[in-house]
Amino acid sequence: MNPVSALLGRGPEGLPPPAPLDFGSLVLPRSPNAALAAPPGHPVAARAHLPSPIYPVPAERLFETLLVLVDGFPRCHRLGAWPERHQAQWVERTRWMNFPDLVWAEAVPLPEGSGLLLLSRSLFGWSDLGVNRARAARWLEALEVAVR
Repeated sequence: MNPVSALLGRGPEGLPPPAPLDFGSLVLPRSPNAALAAPPGHPVAARAHLPSPIYPVPAERLFETLLVLVDGFPRCHRLGAWPERHQAQWVERTRWMNFPDLVWAEAVPLPEGSGLLLLSRSLFGWSDLGVNRARAARWLEALEVAVR
């Protein structure tokens, strides 16, 4: 990845190729520029920065709803999707400085329905001033409204 082209690019321009994320082996950065959300009881929930709701729909439907919802968000571009994993990756560019933040989301089956694992992280800088946590909360709220 060329940092200059990543900062000057639009949408996915200048970014590394998309790749699925293994949430189970995820090591969070030491920097405060990432936010992880997970449903209660999920193995990664102990490391999460915020809880993800339990949605009363199967993981397949949650994933399909998520794709349609996020593809409509401003400054957000899908980089890749892995339907067999119910996972996708996006870039959302910040409004004022065009910084690219990467977001992965994976719908996981739960006994009561499904949950969402979500990681939002900055590619540049040490601190994001809470932008990724706010984004994760906004995505979770919008998905909950869309599902119900």
